[in-house]
Amino acid sequence: MTAVMSVSNQKGGVGKTTVAINLAAAFSQKGKDALLIDLDPQGHGTEGVGLEDKYTEENTNFSDILLNLENQERINDVVVEGKEFDIIPSNVDMFNLEPQLITAVRNKERLAMALNHLETSYDYILIDCPPHLGNLTDNALLASRNILIPALAEGTSVRALEILLDQMTTLESAYEVEIKKLAVVANRVNPNNQAKEMMEWFDKAFKDRVPIFEIRKRVALQRAWSAGVSIFAHDESCDMEEKFLEIADYLEGVDFNE
Repeated sequence: MTAVMSVSNQKGGVGKTTVAINLAAAFSQKGKDALLIDLDPQGHGTEGVGLEDKYTEENTNFSDILLNLENQERINDVVVEGKEFDIIPSNVDMFNLEPQLITAVRNKERLAMALNHLETSYDYILIDCPPHLGNLTDNALLASRNILIPALAEGTSVRALEILLDQMTTLESAYEVEIKKLAVVANRVNPNNQAKEMMEWFDKAFKDRVPIFEIRKRVALQRAWSAGVSIFAHDESCDMEEKFLEIADYLEGVDFNE
């Protein structure tokens, strides 16, 4: 069965997209078929894989698929075959989705319903979520029921994580489901006292339940995103390649559907 995960944190600027792109590429490096879904109306994931033209395209896009139930079978039309992994790009029209979904039938289940129509069988589907809570993030969490949490190693992460975990609890209660926490990815870590203190906090808060991975701050990761590729396809090496492969190794051993 396909393993589906949301890459989510309601705080912006934590490197969700960097984690999502490079983890999808790590799965590809391991011979797995991966699909990256850019659910963020800002389209950073779409830009980070070199598909800027799709973001402003006026043809059928992912917004149409999620908004109109009669269009859900057309999800296959918006999948773009990439060199490293497949992508469902975001589109500028998705900025209108949040208010439009408020009164829609099954407004938090549209993504799960659409994924049932995918014709390609993937080993992994990664959903790059918006940097806030709302209908789109709720759609991702309910469609995946698994979450990978990127977070900065700084004090502002604590409150953001508390809010995210509270929202997960609310969804679990309302829909009678369990949303599994897969791992925490401490991202853009600089080896300083603040980062050390936050890594200790992550350890206390999560270690007994999920593993904690550390991605150090590297300019090569930003340059790869600017070039529209993962760090694996970028023209400069980076020691964080091994870290993303380590995360992929761990996730390969997780039962996503238990």
